[in-house]
Amino acid sequence: MKIEKYLKKDAEYYNIVEKIINHPEFIRRKEFRHHGNRTVYDHCLAVSILSYRIAKRFKFDYRSAAIGGLLHDFYYHPWQEKKDPRPFFKKHGFAHAGEALENSKIHFPELMNKRVEDIIKKHMFPLNIRPPRYKETWVITCVDKYVSMEIFKDIKNLPRYIGIFKNID
Repeated sequence: MKIEKYLKKDAEYYNIVEKIINHPEFIRRKEFRHHGNRTVYDHCLAVSILSYRIAKRFKFDYRSAAIGGLLHDFYYHPWQEKKDPRPFFKKHGFAHAGEALENSKIHFPELMNKRVEDIIKKHMFPLNIRPPRYKETWVITCVDKYVSMEIFKDIKNLPRYIGIFKNID
C-alpha cells in the first residue's frame, strides 16, 4: 500500500503522527538519503506504519510504536554525504540512535514517554549493547531491519551504508 494512501485511509494513525509529519524539521528528512533511493522520511514512515499495525494487532502500545517508528532515525544531518572520520564504534550505525533521541526530545518533548525513548535509543540492537526493554521496541527493531533489507539489493554499497566509504553516486 502506498504510504500517502495509508495516511488518508487511517485517520487514527494520522491523528497520532500528524504533528511529526507536518513539522518542518521532520519534513527536512525528505532530503536525507537513507538506503538506496529511499529517504529517511520515507523509511521512517514505512517503519512507523508497519509497526503501528503490528502493535495494534497484538494490543501493544500502538501510539508509542507509531511515534517511535517515525522518530527512530531523526538524527541531525545526512550521513551519507561524506566519509565519517569518527572511530568505528562512533560511526553512524552506533551513534545515530542517541542523536535521534536528543533531537526528538528537542522538537517533540510532549510526545516522549519511556517506551518512545526506548524505541529510539535501542532500535539498533544488537549494535547498541543494551537490548530493548519493551515489546514495542522489539517490534520497531525488527520492522526497521525488515524495511532496511533493500540494502542487500546492491551489495557493493554496503560499506557506504555503515559509514566506511564516501557516497560515490
